Amino acid sequence: MKKDFYFSSADGHSRAHGILWMPDGEIRGVLQLIHGMVEYIDRYDEFAAYMNRQGFVVIGHDHLGHGATAASKEDFGYFGEENGMLYLLKDIYYVSRLAKRKAEEWKVPFFILGHSMGSLLLRRYITIWGDVPDGVILMGTAQYPSWMAKLGSLLACGIDEVKGADYRSKLLYALTNGSYEMKFGNKKRPGSWLTRDEAKAEAYEEHEWCGFRFTASAYHELFRLMKDLADQKDFDKIPRNLPVLMLSGMEDPVGGFTKGVLEVYNVFTAMGMEDVDIRFYLDDRHELLNELDRALVFDDIRDWLELHMEV
Repeated sequence: MKKDFYFSSADGHSRAHGILWMPDGEIRGVLQLIHGMVEYIDRYDEFAAYMNRQGFVVIGHDHLGHGATAASKEDFGYFGEENGMLYLLKDIYYVSRLAKRKAEEWKVPFFILGHSMGSLLLRRYITIWGDVPDGVILMGTAQYPSWMAKLGSLLACGIDEVKGADYRSKLLYALTNGSYEMKFGNKKRPGSWLTRDEAKAEAYEEHEWCGFRFTASAYHELFRLMKDLADQKDFDKIPRNLPVLMLSGMEDPVGGFTKGVLEVYNVFTAMGMEDVDIRFYLDDRHELLNELDRALVFDDIRDWLELHMEV
């Protein structure tokens, strides 16, 4: 069963949209999904249906400025003039509390999976609420040097001040998603950096809820988040016994073609994290759940969850 739900966002005025996928049979676990940049939660429907068949309740929502949470096209890529990333984190936590409460009621474990920007948010989330999930999955994550993130933040802040918080900068886009598109050199198929599956790439390109440009204020918030992660802000608060699974395509430009993902892994292991697993997928690009070999990725996630089912 698939059901839409709504809640009041932490920004104080937006109506956030979410989806709950319920299995038909026995409930064995709860999985929260945190989607990435310039997409929407219903893109995870195929994976959620698979997890339902494994006995998992799946829940997720559209971030501010995304999907059905955005009140209009003008709201796409806009979190607010300031504190946008905090609003995103608080909305994630709101859904977590709902999911965790039900998991405890059903006496089953609760996990969170974050993809791309969602994985960055999840890495920050566990420095605040790391005792909430029983395990986390970081998919398509990234790591940028602190100086680079600071430079991006200053640039976005300057554009914000001159052009306005809701201005959509070609330069900022070119430095982020635009640079990923260029690495694959396919002007006819700009979504090719996401997946080798042409049908999935085409569906992304043609959907009005995908591929839009972030506003200057949103880029400012995103770069600030990247800097916090690069500086390992509050990493001492992450529970060392929290299980972590990291997944990435070997041809994912966001993860630096494995380099950035390995940096994150090395940070976790160096700080004494007790259960960190990392897996790379040959030839896969950024969106593992939409790749040609996604059935393998689905099974690998299921198997890892099975190993961490004790509550």
